[in-house]
Amino acid sequence: MTGVAATIPLFPLGTVLMPGASLPLHIFEPRYRQLTVDLVTGAVPGKEFGVIAVREGYDTDRDGMGALEPVGCTARLLDVRRLPDGRYDIVTEGARRFRLLELDDSTHSYLCGSVEWLPDDGTATEADDLTRMLATAARAAHRAYCAAAWKSDDWTEPAKGVGPAELAHVLAADCLLPMADRQALLEERVPLERLRMVRRLLARERGLLQTLHAVPTPMATFAEDFGPN
Repeated sequence: MTGVAATIPLFPLGTVLMPGASLPLHIFEPRYRQLTVDLVTGAVPGKEFGVIAVREGYDTDRDGMGALEPVGCTARLLDVRRLPDGRYDIVTEGARRFRLLELDDSTHSYLCGSVEWLPDDGTATEADDLTRMLATAARAAHRAYCAAAWKSDDWTEPAKGVGPAELAHVLAADCLLPMADRQALLEERVPLERLRMVRRLLARERGLLQTLHAVPTPMATFAEDFGPN
């Protein structure tokens, strides 16, 4: 069952945002500076906008909805720093998943979209034996991946209080999975399937790192490259 339709600002990016994941952004393009102002002043309710991945080789100005993945995640504004030249550094956190229904490029200088919210199908509780087993296996795969990929101070384990419905997204947040895998994880609406998926993906990526004797570049390196232009 999908949620009701809403209209939200959109920020197309070359990355996939997960619910619960932190996303710092360097805002330099005029239309997204205006979006930042609208978020800060309350012109955009809830200080929330949609982040949606741009397909490789496509351009939103040229290709419209064809350039965008069908499912994105809203980002909730947490902190803003205005720079002397009018640019902004902002910190956001992933919140709610949505399916894009229609684009609106005429109401504001920035893109907006009609979306429907995507709640999970079914529930997962820690009291369930299968859920506990899958969550434990996913956490173990995350520890093994991070031990192979990062220095000890580059990552932290998710808090014990992170529930099974949110855990897969949080585990994937600080791991450099291919965009197609991150998108598939975002679109999966069954919590137990997400746990199975993230465990499998992290085990695969750890194996590749060990085979290639390489480590990925920390995600912070790319922070200033995030943007639609």
